[in-house]
Amino acid sequence: MRREYDFLVIGSGIAGLSYALKVADFGSVAVVSKTELKETNTAYAQGGISSVMYEPDSFEKHIEDTLIAGDGVCDIKAVKKVIEEAPEQIQQLLDWGTNFDKKDDGLFDLHREGGHSEHRILHHKDNTGAEIQRALIESIKKHPSISVFENHFAVDVITQHHLGRVTEPWMRDIECYGAYILNKYTGKVDTFLAKTTMMASGGIGSVYQTTTNPLIATGDGVAMVFRAKGIIDNMEFVQFHPTALYNLSERPSFLITEAMRGYGGILRRQNGEEFMEEYDERGCLAPRDIVARAIDNELKNRGEEFVYLDVTHKPAEETKKHFPNIFKKCLSLGIDITKDMIPVVPAAHYLCGGIKTDLKGRSSIINLYAAGECACSGLHGANRLASNSLIEALVFSNAAALDAGEKVNSIEFNHRIPEWNDEGTSHPEEMILITQSNKEVQQIMSKYVGIVRSRIRLNRAYDRLEVLYRETEALFQDSKVSEKICHLRNKINVGYLIIKMARKRKESRGLHYNIDFPDKLDN
Repeated sequence: MRREYDFLVIGSGIAGLSYALKVADFGSVAVVSKTELKETNTAYAQGGISSVMYEPDSFEKHIEDTLIAGDGVCDIKAVKKVIEEAPEQIQQLLDWGTNFDKKDDGLFDLHREGGHSEHRILHHKDNTGAEIQRALIESIKKHPSISVFENHFAVDVITQHHLGRVTEPWMRDIECYGAYILNKYTGKVDTFLAKTTMMASGGIGSVYQTTTNPLIATGDGVAMVFRAKGIIDNMEFVQFHPTALYNLSERPSFLITEAMRGYGGILRRQNGEEFMEEYDERGCLAPRDIVARAIDNELKNRGEEFVYLDVTHKPAEETKKHFPNIFKKCLSLGIDITKDMIPVVPAAHYLCGGIKTDLKGRSSIINLYAAGECACSGLHGANRLASNSLIEALVFSNAAALDAGEKVNSIEFNHRIPEWNDEGTSHPEEMILITQSNKEVQQIMSKYVGIVRSRIRLNRAYDRLEVLYRETEALFQDSKVSEKICHLRNKINVGYLIIKMARKRKESRGLHYNIDFPDKLDN
């Protein structure tokens, strides 16, 4: 089947849906979601969304905090853009019906998280992302220009090369015309032609064994753009959240929000001793990379499987009010967080790199935009400051919408695009091949390309992944398209990019820590 839309949006988190709502004023929009609209990384975001709201906070302070966390790799123009445009985008969320917690005086109840010098985190209890997702979905469903395709999986973007249409020196001579989309109801691959395409496909957490991301976070967008020869950048910077609930029977891992440490939570060894002051003068409020490495070091040195996060010293009713979902979840496992310490471990959480974009949200491929976690805007640099991701997605989706809306009428559909052809192939009957290879990818990435790396680990990971790549590409060519084999293929592509860029960086910086290069180089 062939479909045509002015705007194609791949992904249904905050980046994709906010973009869709804005470009819908300029033409027809298709939103493609691989499962349901509500199943996104956004919906799992507990802590909140950062924005300068009240004095004594200021843009300058927020910029400085972001640059410190980014460890010399941030794009200062991107940082200023996001932070200075944040209040306007917060108002847009409010206009769409998002609710943020307020104090008795009517002002927003702002949290402070690790790396922030002021209270600037807006939140809705401990399920901020879910509240934002709810408001966006309700707005999307009311808009007559937006068509939603749930349970549709993007297989590859449609591109052509060498057209002589490059408008910026950094861009590639490649143009995007939409994407091939697998309809999971029919098992057929449909052709979605579009004048412009927005890649808002989310993160890569499922490349690792332990992750706080939903299991659908398989790096699809990054992999698709990589295969299309688009520019991918900073993939070595994978953020591990320091505090995921230790529960071996559950995947993905349940996130214990950063806000709990901002609230006063204390990290302790299993014997009850505090330890963060030994690693950083900011203690438990140090940036995530420092806290994650500290916990990783504690676990390896002591041979233990978890550390504790302790809020038992805080008022019980206040704790339950601020963190009702965490309280409920832990209680279901026999842990009363007002009386018992919470066992936690680091888990893969957020990708700071991805599809390289400019200040208008444009990728290096003509008429292909990217926003949200799959994009590398330059805001995060080598390490994301807590709660900067949701606001980044809003700001750059807005920038992309303005650019795409302005030029959409000057773009023609490419009707010469052929239909997807997988005749003569069969379904991969031996699913054990895909299942086993998937486990191997996750083990390779977790053991060798995790929080702490080395040259020998990275080299071994590269060699192991190369074998899996050859096997999987051969299987893909011989098989009818299925979501499972595409997921595996995408994870291998993403793992390769992380390893490749980690091997190239001959230093330790931000989230990338290599024991062979313990000292950071000056830029």
